[in-house]
Parts: sequence; structure tokens; C-alpha cells
Amino acid sequence: MTSLQPGALVMVDIPGPTLDADTAAHLRRHGIRSVCLFGKNVQDPGQLRQLCADLRDLMGQDALIALDHEGGAILRPTFWPFAPSAMSLGAADDAALTEDVNAALARQLRSVGVNWNFAPVLDVNVNPANPVIGERAYGADPVLVARQGAAALRGHARERVAGCVKHFPGHGDTHLDSHLALPRVRKSRAELDAVEFVPFRACLSAAPAVMTAHIVYDALDPEHPATLSRAVLTDLLRGEWGYPGVTVTDSMGMQAIDANYGRGEAAVLALRAGADLVMALGRREAQEATLAAIGDALRGALDRGEVEASLERLRTLAAAHPAEADPTLDPQDDASLFADAWARGLTVHRAPVPPQPGTRVRLVAQRKVTRENVSEASVDAGTLAHDLGAVYDVDLLAYDDPAQLDWEAIRAPGLPVILATAARHRSAALIRARPDLHLALYNPSAVLDVPAPAALTYGFRPEARAALVAWLRGEAGAPGRLPFSDEG
Repeated sequence: MTSLQPGALVMVDIPGPTLDADTAAHLRRHGIRSVCLFGKNVQDPGQLRQLCADLRDLMGQDALIALDHEGGAILRPTFWPFAPSAMSLGAADDAALTEDVNAALARQLRSVGVNWNFAPVLDVNVNPANPVIGERAYGADPVLVARQGAAALRGHARERVAGCVKHFPGHGDTHLDSHLALPRVRKSRAELDAVEFVPFRACLSAAPAVMTAHIVYDALDPEHPATLSRAVLTDLLRGEWGYPGVTVTDSMGMQAIDANYGRGEAAVLALRAGADLVMALGRREAQEATLAAIGDALRGALDRGEVEASLERLRTLAAAHPAEADPTLDPQDDASLFADAWARGLTVHRAPVPPQPGTRVRLVAQRKVTRENVSEASVDAGTLAHDLGAVYDVDLLAYDDPAQLDWEAIRAPGLPVILATAARHRSAALIRARPDLHLALYNPSAVLDVPAPAALTYGFRPEARAALVAWLRGEAGAPGRLPFSDEG
């Protein structure tokens, strides 16, 4: 295997919106065939289409060009209509709708030449304190998640874009974010079989690819996170379950891996565990270290037959989903589909009665919400006040830290109080809040902390806010159903 270039087993990111000469030389030198794009690589449809064409020309017919394009907060391009989050679709719980939405997401990608979408999320979000999954999951019921995930995969297949189920074997019951630390799940095998494994087992036959989780599962392998565990990736996924598709690691730059292993060491461990493709994202030095370690391992530490099988799976994935742009597709055509889908997920909790239109209200909202990890930043207070200004006479109280809120003073003027929560993490300070109406615009678990009637949008995109405004005006209902327990 000494003639095999290590880049064939590696996915990297690139620094900007164009394929510069230095990056092109780096990809060519190592034989890299897989690239993951991020917001830094996206400016407009024409630019993105050209970048994908340049990457395909360089990497060849086996090119895999990927993006995290889940819907909701996980959408890098901001120039297309915004698809609803998974949990919004879970609240609507209409498999046909989920399939259509995911077909439209895939069309967006195919219009520019992206051929691999790292979606759907099959995590069963049973832990309200989960800091990273939130509305990215379809819900807390494994059967619901399986039903919705299967529909999402059908939608992608319709449009010939590869889906990728994640985060195997499940990130839904963690209280740590693997971007920042190494989580551990202490459930028994029986408990995993009953919850976390249900969606994956139901969807694997239709999933072109699986993304691994950087989580230790004591019942499967108490020593290694799943990404580095042969017991998980080979014995369970390939052996016990017979999965024939591609396995790709989550980013090896996440602290769960980067803070506990060397990049090169972790890459080789992942390949020996059974991963087909190592996601070596981040600084060039980390990519080079990964490539060097794999190059060394190809001279003996890696099994030749397993490497050849990985390469064949990757070639098969690319052949079935060519990275060819279809400029005849217009993503704007799906704007009404997405608007309707967001509206169908809108959910009310504890029987809210919104103030009458035209009423003067006090809106309490975070001044500016910062971006966190893979999620884009939520709506700021000023924008939200502008939206609600179409319904009410808004007295805005914008805050920076919820711990500084004085709820007695907030209620003193006697106005109806509307609290909007947009941040990902729950805040103990908000438990003291007593608004007349709570608008949960992002992490839906916030309704478990704020003791008030609520409306849940499962996202902050303009389409979600438009559905909310229509409900506040009395022009539309809130047909969604809470896709998790209200007992916290």
C-alpha cells in the first residue's frame, strides 16, 4: 500500500471562498478527494458553484464535497430560503412533509455541486440539558426520530445527494458538548438498544453514510470514544448490524479528540477502528500531521484489505452522487414549502393566550446572541422587536446577562410581558421569570425552565418568526405537538 496516497482516506476543509493555488497544491500533493465546506467558503450561489466545480476538477470523479446542511440553525448559505429544524419537523410529524423538505435541502446543494449532506441527525434528545443537540434532533421518542430520519433520507435520495446519519451511536443523552469535552454515556446495552440505537437500526439500510460520535459508551467500549472504537465501528456497525455504507468521523479537531489524542494518532486509531474517512479539519499543520501519520500507517499498521474496502465504499458513494451542479434548479422555488413547514411545526405549551394585536407590550430579549459551535447565531433583540412591531406597540427591554434582570421592575409598568429566549443554554436566572408569554425561539428545552405559557418555533429563521407573527395576530394556529416530555 506504499503507493496509495493518504489523502484518499482524509476529508479536509479549505481556507476561503476560492480554491487558491496553495490549497490546490496541498490537495493534489496528498491525493485528497474529500472537502467539507463551511461559512467561510460561502458567499453567493455563483461563487459556491464555481468553488465546487474547481474542487471537482482537481479531485476528479471521486470527489466528495460536503456541507452541514441540516435546516434550522445549521445552514451555512444565507442566500437561500431557510428550511425548518429537525425538531420543527418532528413537531409537525408528517413524514411526507419531512421528505419534501429534505428533497428541497438536497436540491439547494445539487444546484451548486455539493454532493454530500451531513444530515439527518438521528440523535434521540432525551436529555433537556444537552448543550449541543437541542432542536437539531427530531425529538425524544426514538420511534418518531426513526420515522422522520427515514423520510429525510428518502428526500435526499430523490435528489441524488448523499445523506449521512449522525452522530452514531447517539449524542442525545449527553450533558457535555464533544466540541469542548469528551462525553461519556453510562447506559447499559439494553438501554441503548431501547433508545439510542432504534433510529440508526431503522435507517441504516437507506443511509449512504454514517458519522461517528466522539463519545465513550461504557457498555460498548469503556476505553475509547466511538470514533476510535473497533468494538463500535467494526464489531457492532459492520459485524452485528451488517452496515455496508461509508463511515466518516466527526471533526477530529473537536476537543473530545484533539485534547486527548494527537491528531495523527487519533486518525490512525479511527481507521483501525473501522472508519472509512477521517475528517481532518482545521489548521494546515493538523492536516499535515494527520496525513503523515496515515502515510506511515499505510506501510504496515493498517490492514490492506480493510483499506481497499474503505476506498471502494468511498468510490461507490461518489459514483452514486456525482458532484455536478445543476444550474437549472432554483432554490427560491421552495420558499413557500419551507414557510409552510415552519408554520406546521409551531407549537404552544401551557395554553398561551397572546395579547390582543395593537396592545402595548414589554418585550424582554437578549440584545445579541453569539454564535456557538456549529450553530449560527440566533435573532437579536432589535430584529425581534421589529418583527413583533407588526402586531404590538413594543417596549423593548434588551438584556446582555439574564442574571441582571429585575423581574419586579420589569412587571412594574403593568404591561403584558413577553419573554423571548434565543440562546442555546438554559439559564437558572430565567426560572424566576414570570412573563405572560414565553417565546422559545431556539432551544425548546427553555420551556421547561420558564414557568409560563409558551409558543415554540424550534428556530429563529425569518420563516419561523413569520409563522409566530401570524399566530400572534390570530391569523394562524399552532398545530405542532411538543416532541419531548414536558416534565424536564
